[in-house]
Amino acid sequence: MNPFIAMNRFQVVSGYEKEFEAIWKNRNTYLEKVPGFQQFNLLKGPNLEGFTLYASHTQWDSESHFEGWTKSEAFRKAHEGAGSRGHLYMGHPHFEGFEVVKGTRVTST
Repeated sequence: MNPFIAMNRFQVVSGYEKEFEAIWKNRNTYLEKVPGFQQFNLLKGPNLEGFTLYASHTQWDSESHFEGWTKSEAFRKAHEGAGSRGHLYMGHPHFEGFEVVKGTRVTST
């Protein structure tokens, strides 16, 4: 089983970046107790025409662990109220899932 990376890309309307980031910084994701979860990052990309690109990035032990998360009560709790924030986005988030074919990890000594 290879690790799996799940990403959602968000086009956040220019001027709403601080509100979007605050939501992510202050919300409970419930991820730390989900089997197979490894890591989460919220990534901020370039400011383009009318929006700033963001991506949520999670790494899992496997794709099946990620799928288990999406069907869990923890997932439902973590996404409560998401439908009320449409003013922040240009369109819906775009999901991308990747199986890790090769990875390299640096460990400190």
